[in-house]
Amino acid sequence: MLCNGDESYPVTISGMQRFASASAGGQPQFQVHAKLPLDTAVIAAAADVLVAVAEGARAYWGQATPDEAAGDIAYQTAPTREGPPSPPRGLPALKLFEHIRSPEIPYYLGWLNYWSEASARAIGFPDPARDTGLLSRARRTATGGWIVQLTETPLNLDDPAHLEALKQAYERFPEIGGR
Repeated sequence: MLCNGDESYPVTISGMQRFASASAGGQPQFQVHAKLPLDTAVIAAAADVLVAVAEGARAYWGQATPDEAAGDIAYQTAPTREGPPSPPRGLPALKLFEHIRSPEIPYYLGWLNYWSEASARAIGFPDPARDTGLLSRARRTATGGWIVQLTETPLNLDDPAHLEALKQAYERFPEIGGR
């Protein structure tokens, strides 16, 4: 859809249609993917970019995660070509997208998470008694959704604190990933 053409600072945005048979809730979806350099300027703007793209596309949910962590997160989805899932680092196994009951349920978590008002309601966010830590790194969006940042810096699963934050978020939201 978009490419800046600068090989030294590549920015690309692409999209693909997911047919109803391969999508949550049996509803066709359009997925938007962006690749951005992970430098100071992008890190500072990442939440605003995610919100702008998600709300501009009227998305149910979205996430932004560095490639290194995204690779481990991708292995959470079952089944893999190698057989049953064996997610690394003690992360939970997640269902295939088409086995998730509703398109409002996020398929997985990331460093930055956008949840529309409908998605937040579907997963039970926010719960002031249980979400104090998440709410300290979250904000409402103009359309009533939420942007929720799991860690202060981009997710790095080699950092034990980051890995623990991701595991705790999955524990808090058992609906995510259709578990």
